[in-house]
Amino acid sequence: MIVDSHQHFWDPALAHYPWMTDALRRRYWPEDLEPLLRENGVAGSILVQARHSLDETRDLLAIAKATPFVLGVVGWLDLTADVDGQLRDLEAPLVGVRHQVHDEPDPAWLLRDDVQRGLGAVGAAGITYDLLVRSRELPAAIETVRRHPEVKFVLDHVAKRSPDDAAWSRGVSTLAEFPNVACKLSGLFTEHDPAGTVELALGWFGPERCMFGSDWPVSTVAVPYGETLAIVGDDPDVLARTAIRTYGLEVA
Repeated sequence: MIVDSHQHFWDPALAHYPWMTDALRRRYWPEDLEPLLRENGVAGSILVQARHSLDETRDLLAIAKATPFVLGVVGWLDLTADVDGQLRDLEAPLVGVRHQVHDEPDPAWLLRDDVQRGLGAVGAAGITYDLLVRSRELPAAIETVRRHPEVKFVLDHVAKRSPDDAAWSRGVSTLAEFPNVACKLSGLFTEHDPAGTVELALGWFGPERCMFGSDWPVSTVAVPYGETLAIVGDDPDVLARTAIRTYGLEVA
């Protein structure tokens, strides 16, 4: 079994995505991804937020309910506000929360008191938190994980490795020391040394805490879908089991 733990849908005609390049500025919808999953033997996917918007989270949950291959949604919540109240207004299959931390001006944004309270509420709700950080934000991510052993964290894109970045390797290897952190082997082909990054991540986290993610359609600017899958190997934990365990997915 294969589960894609990280993919997106969007329509720039309906909403603004500040980070989006022209190469990606078109509609990507379930009918675009489904043939690729079928061709590569992928049983299902996790749909991940792409902008800071509760409306987008609601839209993604509606898409998931209407799309059999979407097994769960990692949405966005305002961690600085009433997380419990926001969760009451959202329905399954919300399995995780994410914020584009690497776009915040403050590298220690995660350590804000209100954000820390929000993360505590996410953990109390039994929901996973995806860490979207680069080297600059890794110290705050490490301290956050240390403070919240009850929260399941997932490091997206192996923290977006850049060339000759000793801070990256120190930070990611330190995160791997915490048993409540898993790692997505995703977003690799738009960053430095994809194959080397996979090797390092598997060495630090072990396959039992690594999971395949295509980062489709962002990955399409670099490689076809099949290459995002081929690079992670054939370990059953990486291909599906880690994602199923970490996000509590129900898969036939």
